[in-house]
Amino acid sequence: MTTDSGRSKPPALYAADTPPRTKPSNYPEPYASRVRTRVKHPLGDLFGLTNFGVNLTRMPAGAVSALRHAHSSQDEFVYVLSGRLVLVTDAGRAALEAGMCAGFKAGNGNAHMLLNESGEEAVYLEVGDRSAGDVVSYPDDDIQASFKDGSWTFLHKDGSAY
Repeated sequence: MTTDSGRSKPPALYAADTPPRTKPSNYPEPYASRVRTRVKHPLGDLFGLTNFGVNLTRMPAGAVSALRHAHSSQDEFVYVLSGRLVLVTDAGRAALEAGMCAGFKAGNGNAHMLLNESGEEAVYLEVGDRSAGDVVSYPDDDIQASFKDGSWTFLHKDGSAY
């Protein structure tokens, strides 16, 4: 099996042994530093998946998954493999532990994020589609994002560039 670039890709692998993403975050500063301790392993990319992404994400104690956000077009799903996390949504806080999952329907405006307030590492799978034209709102921060041509563009809420 080969990728579009001609490189060989494995038919199966151990997720925990895959290399982490080289760029820890797409956020501009000051937001990138908030999520700097999380480690994402882009599993879907290793298989050449283009319709949706899959990440194995490791969050040490005190880590944050992302800024609290809501997608206009992209659905998201998380499944906790180990550890304990706190899910923060517009409805409040909910405890998540290994074996629990959560889903976030695109377009409903329910902003969400995960926090690791425990004293141990937490690991989860995150799955999201890659819908072109997605716009992401961040109710707690002066940032907005849009997904065009396979990459993210970040602006202040007034439309000015970072």
